[in-house]
Amino acid sequence: MKEITFLKQNSKKWENYETVVKEKKHNPAQLTEMFIEITDDLSYTKTNYNNSKTHFYINGLASKIHQLIYQNKKERSDKLITFYKNDLPGMFAKYHKQLLYSFIITAVATLIGVVSQIYDDTFARLILGDYYVDSTIERIKMGDPLGIYGEENQFLMFVQITLNNIKVSFYACMLGIFAGLGTAILLVQNGIMLGCFFTLFYQYNVMGTALKVVWIHGTLEISAIIIAGCAGLMLGNSILFPKTHARLYSFKQGVKNAFIILIGLIPVFIVAGFLESFVTRYTQMPLITALSIIGVSLLFIIWYFIVLPIKIKNNQVLCK
Repeated sequence: MKEITFLKQNSKKWENYETVVKEKKHNPAQLTEMFIEITDDLSYTKTNYNNSKTHFYINGLASKIHQLIYQNKKERSDKLITFYKNDLPGMFAKYHKQLLYSFIITAVATLIGVVSQIYDDTFARLILGDYYVDSTIERIKMGDPLGIYGEENQFLMFVQITLNNIKVSFYACMLGIFAGLGTAILLVQNGIMLGCFFTLFYQYNVMGTALKVVWIHGTLEISAIIIAGCAGLMLGNSILFPKTHARLYSFKQGVKNAFIILIGLIPVFIVAGFLESFVTRYTQMPLITALSIIGVSLLFIIWYFIVLPIKIKNNQVLCK
């Protein structure tokens, strides 16, 4: 790209940054977003227009923003709080479209799993395996269809489930390097598995019990996998649509942002693993208790990953 074209595309943005820098009060999330963008531009100019006036100007602007961010440097614990309070949701505001796509892919795949199991009651055996299906049917006959959750040591179960969920999340994210196709395939696989799983319980008239018990931990677990899928699709976009940046640089930034999302999801998987290991096993708990846990989990996901990012983004727009 010619330097004059690069200037025309970004000059208005830089002018807005200059205005924000001159203000007395600053929004931490806005400064973080600005710094990410300006360092992207700085790297691009260093690669393509090194030692030009444009490069020196952006370098100076980046230094000003950097100083504003770190002039009142706080302790590490405060940085962690800031990361989850502002940085992660602030960054996530850019990827709601990918989040929607990830949700739609999972939802459609789940519907495919439901329809497939309804029209072929052996489909679950293909997806879940004969052992799992046979043992589940046996538990249903014994009157405890979800008894599997209470059969293992709680702590070992917690460690295994949490690590497995993080692994699945990592795959969902990193498979995005195949232009997002690998991520989409993994989401389809998980969706089909989810659909035929619940349909199996429906066919044995214990759907209500399955919904009540499984979604105690499943609300956070499935949501986190969808969010990890969002990160994978975002990574694929960084390869397919680099915008004004070199494709390799755009890919590197995509990997960086994907890892930020993965790190941010770890507490969600820990809580989901805890619920599945220590709470879900009480399959006979009162309905109101189960619904309360499910409701709080769902409200958290909606608030933190949808509402809060929109709020932060709107505040940034108002500050410009």
